Amino acid sequence: MNKGVHPLSDLEGKKNEILSAFQFRHATKEFDPDKKISDADFQYIIETGRLSPSSFGFEPWKFVMVQNKDIRAKLAEYASGARKQLPTASHFMIILSRLPKDMVAGSDYIRRMMVDVQQLSPETVQGKQAVYDHFLKTGFAIEDDPRVMFEWACRQTYLALGNMMTAAAMIGIDSCPIEGFNREKISDVLVAEGIMDPEHYGVSVMAAFGYRLHDPAEKTRRCAQEVVAWVE
Repeated sequence: MNKGVHPLSDLEGKKNEILSAFQFRHATKEFDPDKKISDADFQYIIETGRLSPSSFGFEPWKFVMVQNKDIRAKLAEYASGARKQLPTASHFMIILSRLPKDMVAGSDYIRRMMVDVQQLSPETVQGKQAVYDHFLKTGFAIEDDPRVMFEWACRQTYLALGNMMTAAAMIGIDSCPIEGFNREKISDVLVAEGIMDPEHYGVSVMAAFGYRLHDPAEKTRRCAQEVVAWVE
């Protein structure tokens, strides 16, 4: 058998394992405060976020772990959707997204990503920058609207969050994505605490991780026939 090719039984087992993780995962509203995620397990979760895809590979995210109880309490004042999660979650994450000025084709950040991180040749940098500029101005045509530009970058952070929640579920760790917060007030707290640089970042989404305190209700979803369309 060729190296790297799994037997069919292994592939079927892996598929079942992944689907089981999706069945296990639910938006956990309250965690067991006495159960903590190990450092090794959470580093694994973060690594799946770090390795997640992003448009053009420009990674517009930053994952901020808020473990300080006093800061969590301040956040809770402006996060109605996280009132139970903030005091009980083992790990509480705020995902920041790059602001539009960092995401335009000619920014220092985009150039550093291409040169230092992606290690592209000068010719490739020039070509990729031109393609990206065209995408922002003509393809998606979003560069003229800063709000749309920011929300486009935020959408990419959800790819990383989805991967982290699935990775957590694969090892029996619960999670909850959270949008129930006042973005302006939360930003003010993060800036005042020296956590977020408002010149380069804005708040995208929150997420809590830990171990469930209560068993969830049975998962419900629309049937496949309602959500899948084949065009052949």
